Amino acid sequence: MDDAELSRIRAARLAELQSSRGQGSQGQGDGGPDNSAEVLAQRHAQLSQILAPSARDRLRRIALVKPDRAQGIEELLLRMAKSGQIRQRVTEDELVGLLTEVSSQDSASTSTRGIKNLRRADDSDDDWN
Repeated sequence: MDDAELSRIRAARLAELQSSRGQGSQGQGDGGPDNSAEVLAQRHAQLSQILAPSARDRLRRIALVKPDRAQGIEELLLRMAKSGQIRQRVTEDELVGLLTEVSSQDSASTSTRGIKNLRRADDSDDDWN
C-alpha cells in the first residue's frame, strides 16, 4: 500500500467513527436534560409530601454544606416512604434523629486503627559502648 491509499483509508475510517459517535450522542441527548429536570421535580414533590416544612428547610441547609449527605438522606426518605415505613410527615426532630442514626452507622463502619511506633529496647544501633 502506498501513502495515498493509506491516508484515504484512515480518513474514511475517521469519518465513519465520527458519524457513529455523532449519532450515538444525539440519540442519548434527546430528552436527557428534560428527563433529569422532570425526575428532579418529581423528587422534590415527593419530598415536600414526606417532609414537614421545618424538616425540608433543615435538609436544604444540610445540602448547602454536605450535598452528598443530603442526597443520601433524601434517597433514604424516599425508600422509606415507598416501603410504607413513613405514615405521616417527618418533623424536624425526627429528621435530626434519622441524621444521628445514619451518622453513627457511618462512624461505626469506618473504624480507625491506631499506628503504634514502638522502639525495641534491644536495638543494636543504640549500643555505643
